[in-house]
Amino acid sequence: MYLDNERRPTLTPQLAFRVAVLGGIALLFFAIIFFRLWYLQVLSGDTYRAEARDNRVREIKIQAPRGEIVDRDGRTLVENRTGYAIVARPDKLPRSGAARDELYARLAKVLDMRRRVVRKRVESQLKALPFSSAIIKQDVSEAIVAYMLERQDQYLGADVERVFLRRYPHGEVGAHLFGTVGEVNADQLEDARHSGVDLGDRIGQSGIEAQYDRFLRGRNGAAKVEVDALGNLTQRLDADEPVQGRQLRLSIDLDVQRVGQEAMAAGTGRGAFAVMNVRNGEMLALGSEPSFDPNIFTKPVSERTLKRLQAEEFGKPLYNRAIQGGYPTGSTFKLVTATAALEAGVLTPDEIVNDPGSLVVGTQEFKNAGGAVHGALALRQALTVSSDVFFYKLGMELDSHGDGHALQRWARRLGVGRMTGIDLPNELPGRIPTPEWRNRGNRQFNRCVERKKPTDAEIAQGVCGFFDRPWSVGDNINMAVGQGDIAANPLQMAVAYAAIANGGRVLRPRLGLRIEDSVGRALQQLDAPTARRLKIASEYREAILEGLYGAANEPGGTSQPVFEGFPIPVAGKTGTAEKGFGRADQSWYVALAPYPDPKYVVAVTDEAGGFGADTAAPMARLILAEIFGVNEQQLVEGGGPSD
Repeated sequence: MYLDNERRPTLTPQLAFRVAVLGGIALLFFAIIFFRLWYLQVLSGDTYRAEARDNRVREIKIQAPRGEIVDRDGRTLVENRTGYAIVARPDKLPRSGAARDELYARLAKVLDMRRRVVRKRVESQLKALPFSSAIIKQDVSEAIVAYMLERQDQYLGADVERVFLRRYPHGEVGAHLFGTVGEVNADQLEDARHSGVDLGDRIGQSGIEAQYDRFLRGRNGAAKVEVDALGNLTQRLDADEPVQGRQLRLSIDLDVQRVGQEAMAAGTGRGAFAVMNVRNGEMLALGSEPSFDPNIFTKPVSERTLKRLQAEEFGKPLYNRAIQGGYPTGSTFKLVTATAALEAGVLTPDEIVNDPGSLVVGTQEFKNAGGAVHGALALRQALTVSSDVFFYKLGMELDSHGDGHALQRWARRLGVGRMTGIDLPNELPGRIPTPEWRNRGNRQFNRCVERKKPTDAEIAQGVCGFFDRPWSVGDNINMAVGQGDIAANPLQMAVAYAAIANGGRVLRPRLGLRIEDSVGRALQQLDAPTARRLKIASEYREAILEGLYGAANEPGGTSQPVFEGFPIPVAGKTGTAEKGFGRADQSWYVALAPYPDPKYVVAVTDEAGGFGADTAAPMARLILAEIFGVNEQQLVEGGGPSD
């Protein structure tokens, strides 16, 4: 039987097309892979070889020392000191958890810490920066350092490292100005002002340290190490040395600052002062009492210590009364009232006003201090003897003149009840009361009374606040002599008095003078901010200044006994503000010197000093004596010259 040869099927055109397409696709993929490999190995080989080398190198940050802060004469106010820190080195720490716990326990015992605190500090820092040393405790004593170095075999993984810490050589002097330094937090890292700052860096957290942090901070260095594929350190390479921050020169005069704080401490110990150049706004001194030693913040501060520094019973030492205080100003506010009345046209410099000793408005009687009767007075004499009735009448007229806001408007124009713009963080504006402010508070008071139904005794204690009535003319009368709801601080009063003394320029106070290198050579001048200008007639300013000069020099002047025989001519104003609720009166004094072309203004307040002439004025005299180099032997208790 013969089988016919079966004919095999031929390749159809459709199948051939499919084979061609698949072959083309495969060829394309092979071409892409080939050219990609050629690009990586030939064209980019050098680049990737460099990156591979870089992957083996890690950088360990070396913290830069901050720049020093000096006074106007170059005397050191804030400097660096070298301290010791106990650190954990990631390349030397035990691998096993049990061994690490044993190390943490030994460290906790010698450092007087809790073991869990040691563990938390080490692990949190190594998680953020795996190759940098984790600081366990800084500024440890030399005794602890010596103890650990002698027993290194017992503390494998821990080491001693030198660190730069802030030192304040003058203790409490100027403490409220300098501020503190601390590690940057997550929120601050997102702030544009902290560009270039990394986790773990130390920055200025308050005061001058924060205000000028970008200059003081410096540039960190880096120690380079090589690691293997598992991230283990294999060798240490070279290092980029850190660059210290710039030096900051302040306008502060260390001697004036010290004398001011000593004078405040000798009073009731609660108050503030400001000393400013009336021509350019440079601050010679700015202080608050009670003060504190900022050196305590170079170490971790306990919760107990922090509460003590913030406690009312200890005077709230951290509270900067010079820029955050809100006080009734007493008769020092009469400069503002006089300016408002003159510029509003309700008074002329030589207009006579009768002072019979009291002013009756409705059922309310407003009297002079001590029941004095001054009779017929013009503005100069009214300022000299500090006639309350004279200014009560001005306050009453200003309340009904125009829109009734002239007094408030001029207070704010002169810088009272608003932030001055000084180069310090956390300044508070204070308050100038207005009808709208009091009426709004009164509505809130009434709603509170309706809701809580307090007793008369609870109302007197302020359970619903103290807005128990709407605005009345009596509020403006009280404010005209610095009483009532006004809240200001010494810096604001210094700015207001300076504006009258310098021709109407409302200065923006400043502490920073210039940025320097480490040997004091100027690198950048910190120019004075532009002052606001007020149009105040020269004859008005002269009349006010003459009245202030009379107050410090003429018989009957409120501070004449204090400045009698003082070799520098002074124009000044006392202030005694009643605070009510059984509290002692607030004592004030603001001085301008030398008269008639003042260069400096000194504003002083003591929270419980009583009459301005008794407490604040002698404090101002001591400060002025230091400014002008008046020897204490030239001054006697009454203020007159020595024999």
